[in-house]
Amino acid sequence: MDIKLLSIVIPVFNEESTLEKLISSIESIRLNFEKELIFIDDGSTDRSQEILKKFEHKYKVLSQSRNKGKGSAIRRGFAEATGDVILIQDADLEYSPQEYKSLVQPIIDDLADVVYGSRFVTVFPRRVLYFWHYVANTGLTLLSNILTGLNLSDMETGYKVFTRQALREILPCLVAQRFGIEPELTAQIAKHKFRVYEIGISYHGRTYDDGKKIGWRDGVAAIWHIIKFNIFTRK
Repeated sequence: MDIKLLSIVIPVFNEESTLEKLISSIESIRLNFEKELIFIDDGSTDRSQEILKKFEHKYKVLSQSRNKGKGSAIRRGFAEATGDVILIQDADLEYSPQEYKSLVQPIIDDLADVVYGSRFVTVFPRRVLYFWHYVANTGLTLLSNILTGLNLSDMETGYKVFTRQALREILPCLVAQRFGIEPELTAQIAKHKFRVYEIGISYHGRTYDDGKKIGWRDGVAAIWHIIKFNIFTRK
């Protein structure tokens, strides 16, 4: 596949400490195609909006008047994306933009419609943190795999990449507001029978003191989201 433009959808909620570093990292990458950066500030209460205003002349900067959740921000970013390929990038720098080339390569080679970056099947550095988060992630991935028929190693990964055609088909089906967007995307990918590849990625996880936001309630909610989006929702 010939890529002319990569759309990078970046949901932002209270990420003043990493936002400028992230932008600098993305800008430093040299690719064989152009980059379209789309920021969606999801009702931040810190300096994130102020920082993003400095980049309004260069990139698409959208704002939600109140915090509606990661899923809502991603869906809005998807609707604004014009690239041949669309990639989700978290603003907290847990995932490195230096890996864009690897993430899009299966699409360039016409092997995949969707690519997941796996934190668990990888030769790259991965910060060792919370055991129970690992248990939750692997358990949720297993439940998702049982219902989707896929054999993913990391369903909850923040790095998901789509061709424009794949995203065009699933975007009208998406309704998740918060972190349920991860199992919902996976369910829709399986229902549409897209070609899916995984690429090992590095992972620089944050602690709660660093600003990590997802908690045990989101893990419990994810169980319902997996069941709901796979059994009770059609494509």
